[in-house]
Amino acid sequence: MKAVNWMAGLALAGAAAALGVAHAGQILVGQVGPMSGMEASQGRAYAVGMQLAFSATNAAGGVAGNTFTLVRKDDGGRPDDTIALTRQLLAEEKPMVLAGFFGSRNIADLVSSGILEKDKIALVGYRTAEIRPDSPYLFNVRASLRDEINKLTEHLATIGITRLGLFYEDGPGAAALLAAADEAAKKASATILTKAGYATGTAKVDPAVRAFIASKPQAILMVSTGAAAGAFIEGYRADGGKAQLFAHSGADIEQMSKRLAEEQMQGVAIAQVTPSPYKISSRLTKEFLDLVAKHDKLEVPVSYAMMEGFIAGKVIVEAVRRQKGKATREGMVAALDGMDNLNLGGYVVGFKPGMHTGSHFVELSIVSGAGKIRQ
Repeated sequence: MKAVNWMAGLALAGAAAALGVAHAGQILVGQVGPMSGMEASQGRAYAVGMQLAFSATNAAGGVAGNTFTLVRKDDGGRPDDTIALTRQLLAEEKPMVLAGFFGSRNIADLVSSGILEKDKIALVGYRTAEIRPDSPYLFNVRASLRDEINKLTEHLATIGITRLGLFYEDGPGAAALLAAADEAAKKASATILTKAGYATGTAKVDPAVRAFIASKPQAILMVSTGAAAGAFIEGYRADGGKAQLFAHSGADIEQMSKRLAEEQMQGVAIAQVTPSPYKISSRLTKEFLDLVAKHDKLEVPVSYAMMEGFIAGKVIVEAVRRQKGKATREGMVAALDGMDNLNLGGYVVGFKPGMHTGSHFVELSIVSGAGKIRQ
């Protein structure tokens, strides 16, 4: 598959990069993610968010003579394609840094392949429905899944809900997720009555729906992709399920609202790991919305995934700025490891060796009767 450049104005540089031509001062950022398939809306939104950050930096003169080009490859959410296309991207385009990867098994397979270590290249910003151990070359700009689960269970405890269910992606890291959920529930004096998974990379949720209909929890925590969450809510509500539904941030409202009726969405709570992209609440959100307003037609609608991509893009720009000269892959890793307190304007990102979860920001949003988010 060929690389896709989001802005026509960068087409010449992208074409040259695709031929393996190195441009002086060009920082090539490579994304392998779902531009088609079940999670396409999120993968594309993440890319648009990064491109907003890169284009604004380029328009301001770049960083020490460096400009930024984003090249994308579409893995359709398939882990085997993620690995193959990452190898192709590294061999042909030779990016300085990777960003915006998606999928639990995709990330797990990428790490176990040894590609990142072999090429000494950082991956900045990724989405997974698992709890992963830190890796020297993985840098996430969002709160951890453990932070999200703790936030959800603490909230439920404050309103007297203690009989819970857990709907989750049954992938390579499911054991760590289940252990973290049990630990969070124990701290909140709650009990997880039923744990029901679905196969990673699918939206086959019928067995899970039946399990929760039978056990009747007060609330169900959903740690899944947006496609699986949408299918679960649809099936669970259709079968008469009455539990309150609380989703982790991967189950984005924008994707679910395309599938579900307003009455199915009403009252669903979603953990969010970035500030809202729909209102100005900080310098970061104002900058984001000002840039969005300059574009008559974005590739996809504004979303939380787009805001997360924007944050990842700004972190990459800062890592290049901190190298104060010719940027290198090794320099990117070192700069990121030294980025212990980067305030992007109301959203703080921090890394250090052995600690690559960059944020602890989590807030809850509730879907209104009109299918809209309210904080």
